[in-house]
Amino acid sequence: MDELQATLSFLHEVTKSELQEFTDVFQENMSWLNEVTEEISKNIAQKSCLIPKTPTATRRLRMQRKPLIQTVPEDETFGAKRDKVTGEWRKLHNIELHALYSSPDIIRNIKSRHLRWAGHVALMGKSRNAYRVLFGRPEGKRPLERPRRRWEDNIKLDLREVGYDDRDWINLAQDRDRWRAYVRAAMNLRVP
Repeated sequence: MDELQATLSFLHEVTKSELQEFTDVFQENMSWLNEVTEEISKNIAQKSCLIPKTPTATRRLRMQRKPLIQTVPEDETFGAKRDKVTGEWRKLHNIELHALYSSPDIIRNIKSRHLRWAGHVALMGKSRNAYRVLFGRPEGKRPLERPRRRWEDNIKLDLREVGYDDRDWINLAQDRDRWRAYVRAAMNLRVP
């Protein structure tokens, strides 16, 4: 019974000290919060003289505000454009919209990424799976219809569009600087 009494008195002292600690911290936080509240109320009191109280003053204030929709010069519109010769409105074409947004065309982006990946594959060793898939020959019979366009054929067509007419694009990919120039040219190519 004495042990129980001693344990209870010990717990009572511990909780009493922790409660006192908590109360002290709470008091500090409350004093800080009161100081911040006073600062805010002072700032509001100083600025309240600028806020109009009467209905006529609020109406005048509303009239002085700028309109929400501001006029944009005709050259910067994204939806329609006035024709300089006839003066009629017309829709903008996709190429004009891309030029206004200054974002690259998705087709150009895909073509340049294809060329970039082809350069990586051409530099790979013969033991790599991607290299074997690109340059390997499948075994067995092929279908009777026209052969499907291969990925390598698309690479050759993309290179032809940027001005490279030679058939051996793999040797070109070995020279990284020249290959990078063709990849960038494919990105900046105008596709209708």
